[in-house]
Amino acid sequence: MSEYVLELKGITKIFPGVKALNNVQFQLKPGEVHALMGENGAGKSTFIKVITGVHKAEEGEMYLFGEKVDFKGPKDAQEAGIAAVYQHPTSYPHLTVAENIFMGHEIKKNHMIQWKAMNEEANKLLKQLNADFDSTAEMGTLSVAQQQMVEIAKALSTNAKIVILTKRESEELYRIVDQLKEKGVSIIFISHRFEDMYRLASRVTVFRDSQYIGTYDVDGITNADLIKAMVGREIKDLFPKPEVKIGDEMLRIEHLSRTGYFKDVSFNVHAGEIVGLTGLVGAGRTEVVESVCGITTPDEGKVYLEGKEVHIKQPSDAMKEGIILLPEDRQKEGLIMSWGLGRNVTLPTISKYAKKGFNDEKTERDLSKRLLEEVDTKAVDIFQPASSLSGGNQQKVVVAKALSQEMKVVIMDEPTKGVDVGAKAEIYAIMGDLAKKGYAI
Repeated sequence: MSEYVLELKGITKIFPGVKALNNVQFQLKPGEVHALMGENGAGKSTFIKVITGVHKAEEGEMYLFGEKVDFKGPKDAQEAGIAAVYQHPTSYPHLTVAENIFMGHEIKKNHMIQWKAMNEEANKLLKQLNADFDSTAEMGTLSVAQQQMVEIAKALSTNAKIVILTKRESEELYRIVDQLKEKGVSIIFISHRFEDMYRLASRVTVFRDSQYIGTYDVDGITNADLIKAMVGREIKDLFPKPEVKIGDEMLRIEHLSRTGYFKDVSFNVHAGEIVGLTGLVGAGRTEVVESVCGITTPDEGKVYLEGKEVHIKQPSDAMKEGIILLPEDRQKEGLIMSWGLGRNVTLPTISKYAKKGFNDEKTERDLSKRLLEEVDTKAVDIFQPASSLSGGNQQKVVVAKALSQEMKVVIMDEPTKGVDVGAKAEIYAIMGDLAKKGYAI
């Protein structure tokens, strides 16, 4: 009998022109919470897809409970007791929660689907997860967090022995991990957050540049050593904070309120200053800045820019005044994912390059190239689609887009959400550079 519930040896996966995994290994013990960490592009996602039967490795072996396995597809992995819960749920929005949970392994009797039994079983699973909705709800009406809960219920419905969790809200993550552990499930979890790893995992495996770097006991590895393993160098200054002379007041918010969202909020920001807004999920941080930028309308309160009251009714008004919001969800709200990087960057200022209805493409290209270089975007060229970049580089494109205009106030909602430790330090450095140039952040 093997000491591991899951073991992978010498896994190599090749896509045209690139080795996505190069001779990597991994071992998961029974009942263990094992973190998998590495920068964006380190090979984590490809590795998970090999485990779940989505990709077939060119080389290497995989053992489940000591027996060698060779999955032909995701259904084989599911039947073997492996389930993955992704950050962005893949669901059928027009079907019910119960239909989504049992998709592909419906409860049947005499070839007939047992709807009553499926709904009852789905409700049992949802109750275990403290869900505030039931099995008959239509999937598309649920929030992302609720849809993730359905994904977990789906994993439990297959009696999974191994569950792979990808990054999510921390408090929810802790509760889910505790519940899965109680059921004797072994867990692999992927996160960029060190605090999650220290709190939940007993061991951590690090990948870098598609290669296996090492497996460490969480109790025995420091932050600095872990960063070095992930990035390949020491990051001396994860939070670089430049010395900047604070200038005049740029933005002042007085007694801003919006019924049901936030009440009597006041603050100000000066040129060269970085002000943090913090609070738990649902505290109203995003809602406040959306009101400042004209995405929603506050019920009362005033917004002043450089001492003068401004009346912002829509986002274009905010941008004309010199206020820009870099949204939390860069993929849905910050970028057009199928477009090239250059066109994404110049989109807000496209009227500047249009003459008689035609684009001055050379000027547009030169500007986008300069701005993307300024924020050190790692990309092949400006025509590469935004969807092909890592999270950190996508965020840099969003920053470059903000810089294409004459802005005074830059509001960044969760600018380092879902980006790795190396890219985090780079984004903080960019924020410092913007402060030096006199932006209010």
